[in-house]
Amino acid sequence: MNAGAGRITIGSMNAHPHIATDLGSVIRRQVPRYTSYPTAPHFTTDVGPEAYEDWLRRAGASGLPVSLYLHVPYCRSICHYCGCSTKASRKDGPVRAYVEVLRREIAMVAERLGPVAVSHVHWGGGTPNLLGHADFETLVGDLHAHFDLSAVVEHAIELDPREMGPDDARFLARMGVNRASLGVQDLDSTVQEAIGRHQPLELVEAAVSQLHRAGIGAINMDLIYGLPFQTHQTIRRTAMHVAGLAPSRISLFGYAHVPWFRPNQRLIDEASLPGGDLRLALSRTARETIDAFGYEAIGIDHFARPEDPLTLARDARTLHRNFQGYTTDDAQILVGFGSSSIGRTPWGYVQNAVANGVWRRAIEQDRLPVERGRAYAGEDLLRAAVIEELLCFFDVDLAAVAARHGADPAVLAGGIDTLRPLIAAGWVEVDGWRVAIRTHGPEIARVVASAFDAYLGTGGRHSVAV
Repeated sequence: MNAGAGRITIGSMNAHPHIATDLGSVIRRQVPRYTSYPTAPHFTTDVGPEAYEDWLRRAGASGLPVSLYLHVPYCRSICHYCGCSTKASRKDGPVRAYVEVLRREIAMVAERLGPVAVSHVHWGGGTPNLLGHADFETLVGDLHAHFDLSAVVEHAIELDPREMGPDDARFLARMGVNRASLGVQDLDSTVQEAIGRHQPLELVEAAVSQLHRAGIGAINMDLIYGLPFQTHQTIRRTAMHVAGLAPSRISLFGYAHVPWFRPNQRLIDEASLPGGDLRLALSRTARETIDAFGYEAIGIDHFARPEDPLTLARDARTLHRNFQGYTTDDAQILVGFGSSSIGRTPWGYVQNAVANGVWRRAIEQDRLPVERGRAYAGEDLLRAAVIEELLCFFDVDLAAVAARHGADPAVLAGGIDTLRPLIAAGWVEVDGWRVAIRTHGPEIARVVASAFDAYLGTGGRHSVAV
């Protein structure tokens, strides 16, 4: 702090553990990914169908733009590393049955929300391209029937290249899809064997070619570091192959090994996983390789072309972070459909029942299938804004954010006190109420953001920072 800024006093924060000043210790800290705040482990059953119904009606009357998320919780097989809410189905029957219930949920929500204007549509999973063409077209038709999709900016879908048929890309383009995200993860055969995902480079190249021919030029690719048997050589080759395909965006995530939460991860031999120092080195090797292809680093784990809307949003400080990662989507209302999907309103978060059966039975009983959620309270929105700015831009003006929320920045002073070791190390700089990450940004940003998390340490276990 500046000498003239006055003495800092600790605000209403839970006790935060001391932050060590060696990078190895910092990156091994367990902290949330902060795709929401409060984070999902702090959702409770205090928020249920009645609260969501009220929030939907208020959202519909607000005139605010809306984004839609549709969750398809099926894959042909479950990759060993997967942390998504999905299940394996070799047959199409369960997927078709799921679609029928999903249609009913869309109609139920639309009845309460009204014919609102939608700005973004995102299909996730699971494997959304397991949906047959007829079912996908029916669902898109339902969205058009119930909502105003005339000004949709982005209609995106997550695709498994292994499940792409020869006509899929052209079909998706006809349905209005204009962005596709391909799960690549790693292209080394030894790593693929260890994670249960066989996907050669040629398959990915064919998917990219098919999408380009169909006119879907906005392509994302996902990579993961920290997987079993990864080396500098293997991750460099993977990053080079992927960047060489010239996708619009690349995501680089650290593998979160949480076998106590995802039993399928028990199939991974923990002895084959890289330790903390190697994880850090692997992430840096991948980042340096992607950088060499002319991509701009976006936040902690995304890369984009210089002309990409994501890069422009970063530069204009209009970038956001939500459950899909970094985004240009500024809609305050996100409506989630399908089991386990999470929605956001100006009043709080909701999450549908995770178990397909529970989700289905609620809808069959004409009840919104919300199982839990979190109503905003106290300083939640203020702290959410601080955390988002740190993760998007690596700096934040606490006084300016507080002023936008009608708050005294002194309530955030405890976060600055928590960061004292990083400030003394020269990694974080504080000038007045402005906090800026000066070095190791992608690696320590989640730790820095966690200093302003009033619930840290009360919501269960998290993945390591890197």
